[in-house]
Amino acid sequence: MSNAHIPEGNATISAATIERFAREVAKYPADQAQSAVMACLAIVQQELGHVSLASEKVIADYLGMAPIAVHEVTTFYNMYNQHPTGRFKLNVCTNLPCQLRDGVTALVHLEKKLGIRMGETTADGLFTLQQSECLGACADSPVMLVNDRTMCSFMSNEKLDQLIDGLRASSTEGAK
Repeated sequence: MSNAHIPEGNATISAATIERFAREVAKYPADQAQSAVMACLAIVQQELGHVSLASEKVIADYLGMAPIAVHEVTTFYNMYNQHPTGRFKLNVCTNLPCQLRDGVTALVHLEKKLGIRMGETTADGLFTLQQSECLGACADSPVMLVNDRTMCSFMSNEKLDQLIDGLRASSTEGAK
């Protein structure tokens, strides 16, 4: 299956990616290849920056699964980007504990500061604002996760301004 292609634009899944799929599949019994679906989705996202419907189809074909089964995994977990995202993906917790501790205020402030709504990316491609159902840090609410790695707790408008300004500055320093 080393000739697997994604029909969108010029994007293709490389032979190296297919080899990585094979290494993941090899970790499971032969009749359980579908167990590698999350690993394969992560591999595609590392290569392309997101998981498209076309790449889901490639994974489904490779693993011998129905494309809808792969899509269900992609859409269930918010760690998989279904569309290209900005350099900084901001996942804001919208669950009840965060909402009770001014999570709505933090979200509204971010939307105003960035000039975008939930699910959108800034025109400069730096920030994508997304919702997370729960980030598991209720005691520190309201919380936000930056690029699926860095947890930001007790988000006040001032802390959010410092974070956004710092991320924006770091991106311009990296471009110099």
